[in-house]
Amino acid sequence: MLNARFCRSRLTAMVLAVALTASGLAVASSAAIVATSRATSIDEPRRSAETAQVSSAEAPPSPFGVDAPELARLGSFSVGIRTLSFVERDQPDLLAMTAGKATIPRRDRKLTVDVWYPATVPPDAPRETYHGSLPSEPPAPPADFSVPGIAVRNAPAAGAAYPLVVVSHGYSNSTAAMTWLTENLASKGYVVAAIEHDDPPITDRSKYPQLLLRRPLDIAYITGALQQALAAQHLIDPAKTALIGYSMGGYGVLTAGGATLDPIGPPTRLVPGGLLLPYVRGARESNAVIVKLLKAVVAISPAGGGTLAAWGTDGLTDIRVPLLLIAGNKDRTVDYTTGARAIFDSATHSHRYLLTFKEAGHALGLNASPAAMRGRLWDKDWFEDPVWRKERISAINVHFITAFLDRYVKDDPSRDAYLHVRTPDSDEGVWPAQPPLPYDAYSPSDGAITVWKGFQRNHAAGLQLLEAVPIQPR
Repeated sequence: MLNARFCRSRLTAMVLAVALTASGLAVASSAAIVATSRATSIDEPRRSAETAQVSSAEAPPSPFGVDAPELARLGSFSVGIRTLSFVERDQPDLLAMTAGKATIPRRDRKLTVDVWYPATVPPDAPRETYHGSLPSEPPAPPADFSVPGIAVRNAPAAGAAYPLVVVSHGYSNSTAAMTWLTENLASKGYVVAAIEHDDPPITDRSKYPQLLLRRPLDIAYITGALQQALAAQHLIDPAKTALIGYSMGGYGVLTAGGATLDPIGPPTRLVPGGLLLPYVRGARESNAVIVKLLKAVVAISPAGGGTLAAWGTDGLTDIRVPLLLIAGNKDRTVDYTTGARAIFDSATHSHRYLLTFKEAGHALGLNASPAAMRGRLWDKDWFEDPVWRKERISAINVHFITAFLDRYVKDDPSRDAYLHVRTPDSDEGVWPAQPPLPYDAYSPSDGAITVWKGFQRNHAAGLQLLEAVPIQPR
């Protein structure tokens, strides 16, 4: 069972006004779109036009400082944001179950999705402020926070046929807490869609089976709906789709990315009514949790291994797309050895990478802590690592995620140089004094310089990057 501090938060106030006809993300009619064979609708929820002020001491998390690796810097595009709403009809609702009753209620499941995209933005346009709320240590009420951004709500889309990246947050988490990634990638020519999974609070562990069932189903359903809707707008190329998941979102994207669920694994026993069984390995609806047209998967501090053993000994071999895993080797929430490292070792049919932060824990996937979350340790620990500076973690993460997605989704072979490091342990890289280069120069990682490409002198430290190629099937 997962630790109760495991990737907690839920967006409760991220509702800002949108109009379907304001930009290139417009959808003609909610009744006109059927994203899958199941009844579906898509529209934009009504949101207030508020753009709140944030303390001038806080800066948006998506641009990084002078010590960031080369590919962490923002791209050339301005960024827009819109919010879409999807409805999946007649779904089992574990949260509405009544104790002692075998019947599981069914309802329409509504999910909102925040979409960041390359945009045309006037210089004086007001930038978005994101709002979120995370469970506090009981009995305290949830803690509200705000995050300044660089995106402009409802800005007209610029360009077409971009890759689609679908992001899945952690247990009780919020899309507002992952803007370090979503805004940054959108500035580089990706359409980034972050699902608000509407999880139960992490402080009520009796509701945990809902996540085991819904997370991969939500990801597969929403990705399919977005592929259809946004391709119809000519905004994305659905054949260039990637998934990124943090913590419980990591479990979701690995499953939706091809890892098959173990028919006798713990999740099948934890989810009541046998509701997970139709989706396990070899079952009649196992393809319903698999994303189509997928090019790559990124999993940050992923759940699903260890005692949860979601895929058993064989399921991870069914991942065939390139995979980037990111983890701390002191992760006490999902464990490193039986988690990310075991996933890396087991996904033998994938071209895969494992980026390890030495001495880091679980909290690698959220923004640096907003000011409102620094007064109590419980609240701050949602965001921060005890050892590593969070801005540094995020900059390194987005550097490698950019290289990985550019390589395997945009098919840019020049990014291989950033992924094929010459020394797997970053501490072993050398940078001789000659030839002389500027103090802040990025390593070319050629000749006598073996420091990882894109890192500055003395700034590639405390990391390990492993790579493994897929074995050939017999």
